Order: sequence, then C-alpha cells, then structure tokens
Amino acid sequence: MTVAPLPIPPGSWLGLLGGGQLGRMFCQAAHRLGYRVAVLEPDVESPAGRVADQHLLADYDDPRALDDLSRLCAAFTTEFENVPHDALAALTRHGPVRPGAKAVAIAQNRINEKRFLGSAGFGIAPHALIETPADLTRAQSLDLYPGILKSSYSGYDGRGQIPVASSGDLAEANIRLGCVPCVLEKRIAFERELSVVVARTHGGASCAYPVSENIHGNGILQTSISPARIDPALARKARFLAQELALALDYVGVLCVELFQMPDGRLVVNEIAPRPHNSGHFTIDACPTSQFEQQVRTLAGLPLGDTSLRSAAVMINILGDAWEQGEPDWSRLLAEPDVRLHLYGKSQPRRGRKMGHVTFVGATPDAALARAATIGALLSGARPRNAAQRLAGAA
Repeated sequence: MTVAPLPIPPGSWLGLLGGGQLGRMFCQAAHRLGYRVAVLEPDVESPAGRVADQHLLADYDDPRALDDLSRLCAAFTTEFENVPHDALAALTRHGPVRPGAKAVAIAQNRINEKRFLGSAGFGIAPHALIETPADLTRAQSLDLYPGILKSSYSGYDGRGQIPVASSGDLAEANIRLGCVPCVLEKRIAFERELSVVVARTHGGASCAYPVSENIHGNGILQTSISPARIDPALARKARFLAQELALALDYVGVLCVELFQMPDGRLVVNEIAPRPHNSGHFTIDACPTSQFEQQVRTLAGLPLGDTSLRSAAVMINILGDAWEQGEPDWSRLLAEPDVRLHLYGKSQPRRGRKMGHVTFVGATPDAALARAATIGALLSGARPRNAAQRLAGAA
C-alpha cells in the first residue's frame, strides 16, 4: 500500500498489536476521535479485541495476519512491550510504527535497557548483567545483596523476579528463572516510587503529564496518587528527565518512565515502558487529554493534547481478588459522584489479575485519598479496600 501522509485523518484505520486493557482504552480513545482500529491478538476473548472494529485472531508475528493488517491500516502501534520487534520492523514498510522497533527492542529487554540508560547518563540502581555462567559467578562476589534477580524478557507485575537475600541464593534463583539472561539489581533504600508519562511526536515536540506517586504490593501497582506529594522543584526535574529520556531514545509515542526518589533528592530510573502505563490511568478522568488519546495523536501525526490536571486523583487497581465473595456491588460505588469506575471486560477473575480500576477525584491529593479510604471500602473483600486502608494512614 502507499504510505499515508501525515496527519492521518479521522475515518482511517489504525493497527494495534496486543489485545489487553491498554489496547481496549486505546480503541475507545481512537473511536472518540473518529478512527477505526484493527487489533492483532491471538486471544479470542481479549479486552481490546472485543471493542475493536476488526479483530485479527493470530499471533503477533504471523506473516499473513501482518500482511492483512498492513493492507488495511495507515499506521501501527502496540499496547505492550513484548510484541516481537521484528513484527514492528516489518510494518514500517507500510506506514508509521510508533513506538519504533528499535525503541521497543531496548525497552522489552532489561539488559538492553540497562545498557542504554547507563550509556545515556541516567541514574540507575547498582546492578550486574548476567548473560553467561561466568557472569553469574562474578555477580556472586559483588556488593549487590540483598537484591532482586529479574529475567531479561517477559517480566511484569512481579513476574520473572525473585528476591535474592545473599550471594548464596543467586544460583538457585537463576535456576528457578530457567537460567535465562537476567539482571541482578541491588535493593536500594528509596523514599518514593514515582512515574512520569511523556508523549513525543515525530517532529520532536514533547509534553509530560504530572508526576504520579505509586504504591506497589507483591510487585503489582496498587495505587497511584496524582499529583505526587513531592516538592514542585523535584516534580519539574522528574518531568524534564522523562522528556530527556524520550529524546535520547529517539522515541515517538507515549512512554512511561518509572523512578525512585532517593532520600537525598536524586532520581533513579527503575524501568521504562514503551506504551501507556497503569500509573497514567488518572489522565482519563483528571486531564483534558488522556494518555490513550495522546497515543492516538502521536500515531496519527496530530498535535499533542493538554496534559494539565483538572483535579487531583487517586487510582486504585481492582484485582481479581475482589470477586472472592462474588460480584462486587458496583451500584453502591457508582452512586458516588466523585468516583470513576473502569472495568476491562475480562470474563475470568483471578487473584492478582487486573480486572479494572477506580479513580477518585478531589481538589487535592489528600482529599482524593480520603475519598479512596472511605468509598473504597464499598468493594467488600476487594483489593481496593485494602489499599485504601493503607492509604488512610498515609494521607
């Protein structure tokens, strides 16, 4: 097909590799702007596939499906980082691919990511790259304990990560991960976990959303507070850092930069995600332009949207744990005027599986936190209630 000129007009088809909840919200944002979306996803019950205009039921690297997608769509994107970057590279012959294959290849591999961040001069935690048996032996003698051993590929929401208390535990942890290439990171005493979602266009224009303050449990994000309760100067520094990282990566699209705030005020880059991010869900209800609309805009060559906050927001993930006593009572939650419920259309709740999220808005972060601590309890037995109880003491 002939590569479409930019900007790509509404009514055109956009291609999406990946069918999870991030893809679902991308489809919804694209529809609001008048675009049609074709999703390439092997799961017949995927959240994005259920709302897309067309669902190509195939693996991400299926040649026939990629050919069908390329003939239909004017531009292509992804909703998670583990899409084969070779598939993204193949699509570049037919239209814009954002983010590009090179950036995804860096972000989807923790070893590549560490090398990029270190070479670009960004602060990172002490670590060792383990690619060979000799690397494993060498890492046992380094001052990296206690630490976390992380598989280089396919790790998210706490998966592919094993705590390592001492050097004597490293070999066993490596075996448990399948002796695959890994990164051993030293646990560092940080003050807060922060994240910044940034958007960047093909022409180099960029913008950053307000900083989020994040609370995790069992490796899964439980709660995000926006704006983060940090000094304004530090918030400006975090947003600038995220934009500089996108520039160094020559990134086009929406990128999340996860950070550790150290006690001395330094910012250490934890990970980067080449896509919209769970901690950026507040943008749907608290910003004029959501992170998903921004993804559509950067893909179609449209101007960047407004990233300012209309209100403070607290986002709490709803995990499959909430269904342990049956279907939660959504009607009571929805009766509250300052609550925004987002369910992802997944049919099978499982412990630790993200089924949706709820956003509490307020005039200040503390006001939103107070609402989260009280209203969240309406979800009897749910993870949001537990997270809100933790927050009640932190507000």
